[in-house]
Amino acid sequence: MKILLAIDSKDVADIAVEHFRVRPWPDGSTVEALCVVDQAGLAGMTRFAEDLTKSAEELVQYTAGRLQELEVSARSIVLSGNPKDVIVDHAAKTGADFILIGAHEEIGRRRFLLGSVAKAVLRLAPCSVEVLRAPAKGEISRTPRVMLATDGSDCSLAAAQSIADRPWPAGVEIRILSVAEPYASLFHVPFPPGAEEVLRTEAMRRMQRAVRDAEAVMNDAGLETSESTSVQMAEPESVIAIEAAKWDADLIVLGSHGRRGFSRLLLGSVSESVALHAGCCVEVIRPAHARSQALSVKVARAHAQTMETACC
Repeated sequence: MKILLAIDSKDVADIAVEHFRVRPWPDGSTVEALCVVDQAGLAGMTRFAEDLTKSAEELVQYTAGRLQELEVSARSIVLSGNPKDVIVDHAAKTGADFILIGAHEEIGRRRFLLGSVAKAVLRLAPCSVEVLRAPAKGEISRTPRVMLATDGSDCSLAAAQSIADRPWPAGVEIRILSVAEPYASLFHVPFPPGAEEVLRTEAMRRMQRAVRDAEAVMNDAGLETSESTSVQMAEPESVIAIEAAKWDADLIVLGSHGRRGFSRLLLGSVSESVALHAGCCVEVIRPAHARSQALSVKVARAHAQTMETACC
């Protein structure tokens, strides 16, 4: 597995290293520690730009060195440009399977990568993304609690399989959560008598089936799940964050998007909201077909920018 670790401070680097210490990745995984130097507005400030680049090089070398001490295959790289674009483009160019990136949080006087950068990476990355956070309890648990939020879609099943494919430490706890989102008609057509109850019942059936399917994936991998929950008619992003906090989860895993229309459940906006605002680390898993869609969006964006430049 190819992992791209985007860092902008020693705080992010140290938190990432601790995650690797406690939560191993599959054998043969490689890590590329990347720091992006944004030199916009530094025209004529050559010395300052050079010092900035030197600091970035020291940071990624420090990070790669600490990972190597854990026997993780790691290398370092410094690139320049807009972090939003560079991280996504480099992940696509190198065929990264995962991007690890810091959230927008204060840590002393230092900050993780700005929220706008994390948000852009979540939306445009051609691969799965994990938003890293320091644990509220002060240290990362060596017996992690992993919450899978599922809606039964292909993306959610890919998220379940992503958990199943990894070498979790002994004692890992996995909880499955499914939320039935309230049904809302786009045209506000009044429901006939009894229709709302029918929709509610069908939504709960879907959620229960989603939980059973995810449990089957875990069982096939020899992983045991603790309490699994189907929550009736609630806003998914709020419920996921609240339930994860109540359970003291170390990691939330969910798919990049779900279906639309009557069966619309976890959407991209839900994944984004949870990833940016939850109190723990969050993984947004993008399956192969979604990765292709993300790359198509990226190509279309690049083409549009080229055409705009040509027209000017």
